[in-house]
Amino acid sequence: MRKVMTALAAAAAIFTAAPGGAQETKRGENMQQTLQAYKAAEYTELSGMPGFSAQLIANHMKLYQGYVNNTNALTEKLADLLEGGKEKTPEYGELKRRLGWEFNGMRLHELYFGNLGGTGTPRQNSRVYKAIQEQFGGFEAWKKDFAATGLMRGIGWAALYRDNVSGRLFNAWINEHDGGHLAGCTPLLIMDVFEHAYLTDYQLDRAKYIEAFFAVTEWEAVERRLPR
Repeated sequence: MRKVMTALAAAAAIFTAAPGGAQETKRGENMQQTLQAYKAAEYTELSGMPGFSAQLIANHMKLYQGYVNNTNALTEKLADLLEGGKEKTPEYGELKRRLGWEFNGMRLHELYFGNLGGTGTPRQNSRVYKAIQEQFGGFEAWKKDFAATGLMRGIGWAALYRDNVSGRLFNAWINEHDGGHLAGCTPLLIMDVFEHAYLTDYQLDRAKYIEAFFAVTEWEAVERRLPR
């Protein structure tokens, strides 16, 4: 757990606060913030999931834990630099940029694991299914576009987003962890297409992995993410 962080730092790093919120204490004239360390979530329900071996899941969870650890370490290091008056140094700037990559790596994995473990079939009376039908001209048309997005060359993520202004749905490509996000949009469905997500079981056959992903998509989780 990080000791304290001044309000100046809180304004720049508020998005790194723990899911449970940050504690605030007042010392002298400055409001200071206690940053709570992130804790990796557990996804025991994914054990034995069809199409995903125990070894693949174990490897992926270990990698996810690394993003959590690095997010916590960077948050602490940045606070140390700020408190030491080193916020204008190249080190501070590079670590600040790195934080976005590690944080998104952590959060995207949580979204990905959270929309796995289902039957792969959305309820036809669900809001997300109706929205997909309306905006893509049919579920299969959406699925074709989402799969094509995931099959693009390179490493990254495929995401189904909802634009919170217009209500439109988009299938988007996220490069690495931090490039290609659609501002002002809510991620509804996330698919990891880094090679570590499928290499153990499918070697370089990404298309077969994507089929396995569709077969275990947890559409109830996707439905819960859809803003009302």
